[in-house]
Amino acid sequence: MFERFDAPEQVFTYRLGSALHMEQGSLKMLNELSAAAGDSGVKELLTQHIHETEHQVENLSRVFDLMNIDAEDNPSPTTKGLESEGESLVRKAEPPVIDDVVLAAALGAEHYEQAAYESLIITANALGRDDVAALLDENLSQERHAAEALRQKARELATR
Repeated sequence: MFERFDAPEQVFTYRLGSALHMEQGSLKMLNELSAAAGDSGVKELLTQHIHETEHQVENLSRVFDLMNIDAEDNPSPTTKGLESEGESLVRKAEPPVIDDVVLAAALGAEHYEQAAYESLIITANALGRDDVAALLDENLSQERHAAEALRQKARELATR
């Protein structure tokens, strides 16, 4: 798409594509983590966030439509790294700690996603695109809620 960026709109467009890639990777990771989880509450939590993530992908598609730009699936190396780390930890975990590992991997992804949305919202607002910022803020709110639910579940399991 862009070899070099020379305008904030170009960076924003590229980062939107990275966010799309991020959420698509998150769906894959959440499905894998859910399959690995042993605790039914952890599975339920991840399944709920899978549905939210599907909605977030829809919101990103709407953003591309509102901006009248083609949806590009730009690489998100950080997402790939988080997926790799999660897979590696799950492979190494024995049943007594698998849910702790699953929750830690999911929580790491949530923190990155929150940072990505915060940055996109700042730029959307600076570009005067309140409509776009509202959709991105909806995704951010879901990410924050998911992170808090994951933290609560991790605390619960840590004290068992």
